[in-house]
Amino acid sequence: MQNTVTIGKQAEQYAYQLLLQQGLQIIEQNWYCRQGEIDLIAQTNDTLIFIEVRYRTRSDYGNGAESVHYHKRRKIISCARYYIHTHPAVEKCMIRFDVFSMSRDSAGEFSSHWIQDAFQT
Repeated sequence: MQNTVTIGKQAEQYAYQLLLQQGLQIIEQNWYCRQGEIDLIAQTNDTLIFIEVRYRTRSDYGNGAESVHYHKRRKIISCARYYIHTHPAVEKCMIRFDVFSMSRDSAGEFSSHWIQDAFQT
């Protein structure tokens, strides 16, 4: 059985590939700052997208998207503000916060649900 860190990294890579296939340009992966971490930062046209990838093995406590609670959203928003502050080239971009919810079926295959504009600042 794989540990949660390994599975989480696999889920992020899966999300990364799917987002590339959808035409997004991934500009950062696992971007860290003092406020926390953003799993993926992507850009499409004039929109900068901050993406939280959530993997769930069981849905007893809700799906991955439901696990992005108020405090996690505040942390992501804080990181996004810091990213924009330290990257002046993206200051004029529209901002969007997405959640990429992942799980595995009984065969071990990933299934995903991409929630665009999942929350607002």
